[in-house]
Amino acid sequence: MTMARRATIREVADRAGVSVATVSRILTGSYPAAPATRARVMRAVKDLDYVANAHARALAGTPSKSVAIVLNSVVSPAYASVAQGVETQAAAQGRLCLIGTTGGDPERELAMVKFMREQHAEAVILVGNVIADEKYRERMGQYAHSLAAIGSRLVLCGRPPLGPEVPAVVVEYDNAGGAFAATSHLLSAGHERILCLGRRPGYLTAEGRLSGYRRALAAHRVPHDPGLERDGTMEWHEGYRMMKERLAAGAPDFTAVFALNDLVAGGARRALAEHGLRVPDDVSMVGFDDLQPSLDLNLTTVHLPHEEAGRTAVRLALEHEAHGGTLPHVILGTHLVVRDSVRPRVG
Repeated sequence: MTMARRATIREVADRAGVSVATVSRILTGSYPAAPATRARVMRAVKDLDYVANAHARALAGTPSKSVAIVLNSVVSPAYASVAQGVETQAAAQGRLCLIGTTGGDPERELAMVKFMREQHAEAVILVGNVIADEKYRERMGQYAHSLAAIGSRLVLCGRPPLGPEVPAVVVEYDNAGGAFAATSHLLSAGHERILCLGRRPGYLTAEGRLSGYRRALAAHRVPHDPGLERDGTMEWHEGYRMMKERLAAGAPDFTAVFALNDLVAGGARRALAEHGLRVPDDVSMVGFDDLQPSLDLNLTTVHLPHEEAGRTAVRLALEHEAHGGTLPHVILGTHLVVRDSVRPRVG
């Protein structure tokens, strides 16, 4: 079986009765051709089933327009939702979407940013929980200036700004505000012993949510007990582990749980069930993210606009020139979604 031969740009030009250069310019959108000429070219493209060679365009200095998203993982529902938003907005603005994952490895992240720069992506959007130490800040500065040198743009999505010296667009969430609302909801139901699952010192997302939890306790004049904060990553098995270890230490000394994301809440709920405890009859629970796991659990949770963040990141990166040289910094709001995982404390 032989493969069908691909049509060439010269064959398109011959059929349309124009030069090869005219076909190329019309297909790349860089030629103000008369409507009749453009119609003949596009008819020839369709008739011959012509597919432009992206590599040839790149060599000619006219690469396909694209945006890139670099994230820790595509398995996490939160990251997948941001990626979906990026892809949707990229398509709406006529761009291809390139996706790379890092597993949280800084070296892998560096390699991915370099690769996306070589692909001449118009924007490189970084997503993922990080430790914002001095090495991170230095690395982000290098990324931003390296991309700016070729007319591209670094976007920090779900990460805080790094100062005016770093030329980056910033799209972040109000993690602290969302956690304050979630914890206040439990406190208003009479719960004062609230177990917080997912503390991770140094990591920006976890620290933002933890600060909101602590601020809510202070606002309601409830003493802060560090023993009610458990360390762990934002994964289902970690929620299960943290709760199992807490329950193994003795009789529950808490009446409610604030899980720093919905996956942690799901794992914790399984551990409670294995211990004979029900949510919300025995233990109230609130999560964070408002993705599919929260729907499955009928979980009261904080809605985080993941897809909106992805769309906003693309839109602001591609429209930054309209901002008069000042790169935008937006903070997307959160709100509490009340379902059926909280009961008033009895006694």
